[in-house]
Amino acid sequence: MVDKIQDLNLPATVVTRLIKEALPDGINIGKEARSAIARAASIFIIYLTSSTAAAAKKQKHKSLSSDNVFSALEEIEFENFIEPLREALEAFRKANKEKKSSKNESKTTNDANATATADEDMDDDMNESAAQEPTDGTEIEE
Repeated sequence: MVDKIQDLNLPATVVTRLIKEALPDGINIGKEARSAIARAASIFIIYLTSSTAAAAKKQKHKSLSSDNVFSALEEIEFENFIEPLREALEAFRKANKEKKSSKNESKTTNDANATATADEDMDDDMNESAAQEPTDGTEIEE
């Protein structure tokens, strides 16, 4: 599983960025406090994952799903996190769907443009070859 307990820690830069976003301007945080928050976050993630796995097992699921996470949050008495998490998950799914559809639209547009360009190139090639006269003095039969 994990060789060292330090492997369970979240990256310091990510934790620092999250802390700075959560704190009001002008408030600084010490290195030890930042480390304590990072360790607490790691422990919470492990605890929530364990509770989620238990919820999935109770529902006879072999894969963890967002519904299992919501059940686990309720089980560990963090119900007040459920609704904001549902909203964030819905926003994430919507953003991914929009990103995917715009990517597909862009691909479709690029494919259509490539087809049109290829057709134009083929027409140009055919017109050029029809306009060329043979260099050996023979005539082209039509």
